[in-house]
Amino acid sequence: MSERFLRACRRQPVDATPVWFMRQAGRSLPEYRAIRERAGLVEITRDAALCAEVTLQPVRRLGVDAAIIFADIATPLAGLGVGVEIVDGVGPVIDRPIRTAADVDRLAPFEPAAAVGPLLEAIRLVRRASPVPLIGFAGAPFTLASYLVEGRSSRDATRLKTFLHAEPAAADRLLAALVEMTLAYLGAQVAAGAQAVQVFDSWIGTLSPFDYRAAIAPHMTRLFAGLAALDVPTVHFGTGAAGIVADMAAAGGDVIGLDHRVDLGDAWAALPGRAVQGNLDPALLLGPFEAVAIQARWILARAGGQPGHIFNLGHGVLPETDPDHLRALVDLVHGASGAS
Repeated sequence: MSERFLRACRRQPVDATPVWFMRQAGRSLPEYRAIRERAGLVEITRDAALCAEVTLQPVRRLGVDAAIIFADIATPLAGLGVGVEIVDGVGPVIDRPIRTAADVDRLAPFEPAAAVGPLLEAIRLVRRASPVPLIGFAGAPFTLASYLVEGRSSRDATRLKTFLHAEPAAADRLLAALVEMTLAYLGAQVAAGAQAVQVFDSWIGTLSPFDYRAAIAPHMTRLFAGLAALDVPTVHFGTGAAGIVADMAAAGGDVIGLDHRVDLGDAWAALPGRAVQGNLDPALLLGPFEAVAIQARWILARAGGQPGHIFNLGHGVLPETDPDHLRALVDLVHGASGAS
């Protein structure tokens, strides 16, 4: 098995910069679209063999240095007794959003085997078949709370931010419960065979630095302290989080994921002792590959060949992306950074 990705997570020398893509398994691949003609996203995550197949598709087609288990960020929420539906084009939709302290208190204890058993079996299947390491993942507490309180995706999270200030004790209990769920969820993924884990804070960029430090950072610190016991590399990624990258790093993560809104070189210089992941703008891949190549080489130059850089996008692969562009980008990164 290739160790390139895991070595970079630990800031060890590698023969070439490892590369994988967030949302690499999904709508940009025609083989995935063929599966979706007969199975929905939730059906895929509840069918271990199908989930493993979708997880491995980009490894075979794109030549990436890591696989990431195929799931939705809201996949574990049903295990809290929450009614959740994944709606195409909308994302997770919550049946009864949390709006009061009583709503928080009705959340059920999370039991991984009961809640996500097929997903854990898919991890075992991928580990037996994959030539590259497998990443497990989960949503961060704030992002999961955003879905639970807002009821669906929200670009400003106004209900949740109001809840943080109007019901601070209840909000704290909600975030604490989500930390416990995430520790159990990721712990089960590692026990099943995941060799690294990534925590996605997809909506954290809506918060001010004050609110992040006061309300969220203590929970993230506890989360990453708990994840350290799993003894696998941890990746901490937030979208739109340029103003709080240092605060996120202080909360934890062996690798800090950077979106495309920050200069990778400048951000890395401010994060001593950490590996970094990122951070090409995914929209570039919709245009001519020449533009992709120019910025990819620039990002590699900003990394400066230092141990600990994992090449990725600044967010997920867009559905309209040509898989041939993704493969060409993998080859470019490997070739430009040392692989023959």
